[in-house]
Amino acid sequence: MTQTARRIVHLGGKDAVTFLQGLVSNDMLPLQRGDGLIWTALLTAQGKYLVDFFVGRSKGTLFIDLPEVLADDTLRRLTMYRLRADVTLTHSTWTASRGLGRAPAGAMADPRHAALGWRHYGAALAEEPVDWNAIRVAHLIPQTAIELIPSESYLLECDFERLNGVDFRKGCYVGQEVTARMKHKTELRKGLALVQIDQPVAVGTPLLAEGREVGTIYTQSGDRAIAYVQYEKAVGKMAAGRASVTRLA
Repeated sequence: MTQTARRIVHLGGKDAVTFLQGLVSNDMLPLQRGDGLIWTALLTAQGKYLVDFFVGRSKGTLFIDLPEVLADDTLRRLTMYRLRADVTLTHSTWTASRGLGRAPAGAMADPRHAALGWRHYGAALAEEPVDWNAIRVAHLIPQTAIELIPSESYLLECDFERLNGVDFRKGCYVGQEVTARMKHKTELRKGLALVQIDQPVAVGTPLLAEGREVGTIYTQSGDRAIAYVQYEKAVGKMAAGRASVTRLA
């Protein structure tokens, strides 16, 4: 199983959209009006990240595009929450394809960032080689189970607001109270940052400033990397293993 492997699940039943609306971080109601693609997350009651995924409608068919690494657990949770709602979850034969440049018929823009191009659902399409990690690093876009750590990460510290993954007007959902409080009542002291690094280190290597841990190095591409840092402390010359690190943004 690759880190980016996906599983597509069809959603059916008259309550499908409203069912998700009460669970996830983003507004699902636009999918009642027509085709589209939305990025969202499911949280714990304490506001911590569990999984991120796409919810879409293509040619009238509602679906979820899940990271395979967390698909089984996510489907168990959705089934548990379903209770008596008129909702069905059916495994699909569709494949998720993605690419840059001119989009094929039926493709939809990746809602997170224009640099991520398009996503297509249905029969598998031939994909041109793309260095997706380089794009993610350049634009500080977190990846499931790398920067986004189940039961540990918080959405706002992982740039979900900038990347169109959370809606603050939609009303209640699981973990909403904590997320709203972080938005309106506190100043974020930790979060993702772009750093310059002079040699490769293992994902998860602690970032040190003056010998004290101030963050963690995650995805790297060339001499750049995504780090999770304490903003006030991750300054000046830093180190990760044998690598020298400088914060860029």
